[in-house]
Amino acid sequence: MSYLIKCIPRWGLSLIVSLSIVSLIGCSGVTTQKGAVGVDRQQMLLVSEKEMTQGAIKAYQEVLADAKQKNALNTDPNTVKRLRTIADRLIPQTKVYRKDAPQWQWEVNLISSDQLNAWCMPGGKIAFYSGIITKLSLTDGEIAAIMGHEISHALREHGRERASQAMLGQAGLTALSILTGMEGLAMDATSMVMQATFILPNSRTHEIEADRMGVELAARGGYNPYDAVSVWQKMAKISKDAPPEFLSTHPAHDSRIKDLTRYAKKVMPLYQKSDKASY
Repeated sequence: MSYLIKCIPRWGLSLIVSLSIVSLIGCSGVTTQKGAVGVDRQQMLLVSEKEMTQGAIKAYQEVLADAKQKNALNTDPNTVKRLRTIADRLIPQTKVYRKDAPQWQWEVNLISSDQLNAWCMPGGKIAFYSGIITKLSLTDGEIAAIMGHEISHALREHGRERASQAMLGQAGLTALSILTGMEGLAMDATSMVMQATFILPNSRTHEIEADRMGVELAARGGYNPYDAVSVWQKMAKISKDAPPEFLSTHPAHDSRIKDLTRYAKKVMPLYQKSDKASY
């Protein structure tokens, strides 16, 4: 512990640390435009966008390298082409929420795995697991719904928000370590992205925002927004033992389907105006 810290009374040090944490909480902003679905919420953002983007590049490379080593990376060329074709229709629509997003360094890859999973890291690093496509027998429109949802997490910087929340918790631990003389632990950007993608769960608020933004992206890209509803109807059938809503960070299937139906109806005119819409 430094001489300066030793000279500050313990109660005074507690006050300084508490004020520092309060000042961190004051770092907030809004990461996206409202879009047609009207997503608008102040977010606590302590980690910089640059840190998260740079961390995502390294984290994504590590995930792909691991998949490649296991002969699980892009082993089905037709599905890879299918995913990238869908992404090519959705990515230009991201400008509705963020003008800079279409210029991100987007990547889309397929990982062979039985997991029902897909994700998008900060900066547009997308991965789909083969299990979610095959087990749910996904149509292109349903893939677009899932991809739009995951892209929306990145646009809205939910990972950055979760990392910031974790950092705030770490600030509390650092305060404790100062008071007790123990050293705090620092978390690098790559670790933050990994934790935000695979460990720290999205909140219900994050999931609802991504659902609503995702149906808009799909509709603008020429995919029927009601395909998002069919995705969750399929998901409900194969996950009958899922916990009730009050025990889960994710909305219950019934609640989610109801909300998606409402917002699919809201963005239906965007789909009907799309030059790629099919009926």
